Amino acid sequence: MSEFDLIRRHFSAVGSRRTDVSLGVGDDCALLRVPQGQELAVSIDTLVAGVHFLPDCDPEGLGHKALAVGLSDLAAMGAEPAWVTLALTLPDADEGWLRAFSRGFARLAHRHGVALVGGDLTRGPLSVTAQVQGLVPEAAAMRRRGARPGDLICVSGTLGDAGLALRRLGAGESISEYLRDRLERPTPRVELGLALRGAATAMIDLSDGLAADLGHLLAASEVGAEIRLPDLPLSPEIRDRLATDADWDLPLASGDDYELCFCVPEQARARMGTLAERLGIGLRVIGRIRPGKGLRCLLENGSTWEPPRAGYNHFPDAG
Repeated sequence: MSEFDLIRRHFSAVGSRRTDVSLGVGDDCALLRVPQGQELAVSIDTLVAGVHFLPDCDPEGLGHKALAVGLSDLAAMGAEPAWVTLALTLPDADEGWLRAFSRGFARLAHRHGVALVGGDLTRGPLSVTAQVQGLVPEAAAMRRRGARPGDLICVSGTLGDAGLALRRLGAGESISEYLRDRLERPTPRVELGLALRGAATAMIDLSDGLAADLGHLLAASEVGAEIRLPDLPLSPEIRDRLATDADWDLPLASGDDYELCFCVPEQARARMGTLAERLGIGLRVIGRIRPGKGLRCLLENGSTWEPPRAGYNHFPDAG
């Protein structure tokens, strides 16, 4: 079959039907209507086999993750997901693989009301590029800048699970279903991002690791921060690992968490508990914004932990 046949069979009806899509898959361009008083939030991510996912990973999980990473970006801006385009490069036209990938992608798209409105399908080394578009009221988007000294630093979910999964798989070890889901099927915190719009002073999603991504937020806000490592939200498997080797690099820098890190004023502390209960997710205060620059990571005894690395870097040897 041609690429057009494959697109029609596996992607022409993926995602939700939206009234703001004048023309979707099947023409040279999609035609979309941005409502008056709304701004368009746009993000794009490429996942490459051997870099962002294991070449033999579950294609249904990869379909989920390909969309989830973009939805996590929209969540960090407080944007409501609307549309997505998808560019898929495949070494061969494996119908079973495509069927499973499309199923994972479509299930998450329906969950968040996202319409697939276009894309491309080509032959080559396996990679996936998804561009997501969302809507946010004018001047209401969350930014990385805006954190102020005294603000609380909060994190959703748990940290380090995907990193532990990769380490164990790389060592040829088996992993639990929980760790596999955290690696292959991350949960974009869309509802949390929308709920924090107007409440948080700054926000970022955690894709490269807490130390690196919080560092981006601090740089944009021109402030420093202090966090307590014992206060980090950790799953039982991460706690067991830390109990044996105290490798705080795992929750700080391994990446692929796709949780939200955000700042709120002290007076919003009680509201965070209410919000966590309403959404059914964990929200943890891990530290405070302070004047100055840089990130201090404190251990239980008050000493400072220096992360061996700041987070994932695609070009570590670049000058």
